[in-house]
Amino acid sequence: MGKLNDILQLAQERAQAMNLPYAGALTPAEANDVWQLAPGAKMVDIRTRPEWDFVGRIPGAVEIEWELYPNGNQNPNFFRHLRTQVDKEAVVLLICRSGNRSDEAAREAARQGYASCYNVLEGFEGDKDAHEQRGKLGGWKLAGLPWVQ
Repeated sequence: MGKLNDILQLAQERAQAMNLPYAGALTPAEANDVWQLAPGAKMVDIRTRPEWDFVGRIPGAVEIEWELYPNGNQNPNFFRHLRTQVDKEAVVLLICRSGNRSDEAAREAARQGYASCYNVLEGFEGDKDAHEQRGKLGGWKLAGLPWVQ
């Protein structure tokens, strides 16, 4: 439990430094470690269905769209689906493409009573590079963590 506690402490310190209203912020590698080490932890991938289908999936992650494709409207059923698949007492790791939507989702999840929710910084693909392409500046995939096409 030492490694888990150390990672969560670091994530909580980041949240305080960044003035975040949720439990913490994790790098992709840290999030994967927490997912493996924390009993009952859930990775919640909030990207859109086309992102899962065409960019890749994280095996074992709970998939719930935060925004609906193609209009980008917020999914009105997001928290209904989250409540049916993820216990409010669980460590919840939210991931999107780059960490922005998952930040929004983590903020709202904290307001909805999920006390142990964490944003996965960098997301699945990371930030755009100088050529406006993702996948070369951070992210779950670049870190070599489990994913499938």
